[in-house]
Amino acid sequence: MRRTVDWADGAVVIIDQVALPGAYRTLELRTVDELVDAIQRLAVRGAPALGAAGALGVALAAFAGGSDGAVRAEAERLATARPTAVNLRWGVTRALGKLGGGPEAVLTEALAMLDEDEHLNRTASGHAADVVLRETTRRPLRLLSHCNAGHLATVAWGTALGVVWHLHERGLVESVLVDETRPLLQGSRLTAWELAQAGVPYRVQPDSAAALAMSRGLVDCVLVGADRIAANGDVANKIGTYGLAIAAAHHGVPFVVVAPESTVDASIASGADIEIEERRPSELTEFGGVRIAPEDAEAFNPAFDVTPAALVTAVVTENGVRTPQPMS
Repeated sequence: MRRTVDWADGAVVIIDQVALPGAYRTLELRTVDELVDAIQRLAVRGAPALGAAGALGVALAAFAGGSDGAVRAEAERLATARPTAVNLRWGVTRALGKLGGGPEAVLTEALAMLDEDEHLNRTASGHAADVVLRETTRRPLRLLSHCNAGHLATVAWGTALGVVWHLHERGLVESVLVDETRPLLQGSRLTAWELAQAGVPYRVQPDSAAALAMSRGLVDCVLVGADRIAANGDVANKIGTYGLAIAAAHHGVPFVVVAPESTVDASIASGADIEIEERRPSELTEFGGVRIAPEDAEAFNPAFDVTPAALVTAVVTENGVRTPQPMS
């Protein structure tokens, strides 16, 4: 599989995640407008992938030839395209720091971030695989994933799903239960597709079946990614993660979060300070373009929730298991 986010011939090139699994195609994005649209409609998504896309977006703006002020304005538009994932602003800010050297310097920095991504995520998921093996006794393992934290959520390799790749290579994975991840089905559309591509046995399940699966002893460990991690270890991730963590704690199932250090926001004391993106009601009231709720139905559609640190067995980055740092 090619990189999820890349640069070619003056364009940001992405795997179109909206099209999967029915079609595998790439998109060439040549303007900041096109990139912002792709981010907001989830054609590119996943915290590390968003960081890379944001950095390349600054390069697009720089090569467009406007003033530094114009580039910074475009960069701010990119950074706020999705408010919860801290990696997006991190990527934009890092690339913007090279603006004084001209467009080529910005692009060089962005491309360096792409090269770093696979290494960082391989390292983080390798550390997390060791954690999973320490926290569990059954072999081979039955794992549970929520949303998509694989290759598609990063530039390459993956975070939480990267753990599966490590363990599968060692013959230690029996199967993966894949939460479908309502309402946009990133689990059944994207994670299941990645597992199938890798030859890893899996089953898709409704999000609401996870607690039952744990109660029946079908889950040895839960693996999830993160979109922002507060200083105290609270974790923002795809909606449904919090409930999953409560069920895991009740049933004594390890709950492991895997993410790069860039996902840690040391300026945020706790999850209470994390802005939660709310998406359009039609994602709930329509399916496949067909109205499925009454015309006057209102919707509560948060894209993320926050899992308290007390419910997390370990947060693992490329630096190993993170120790929460409560702010005074």
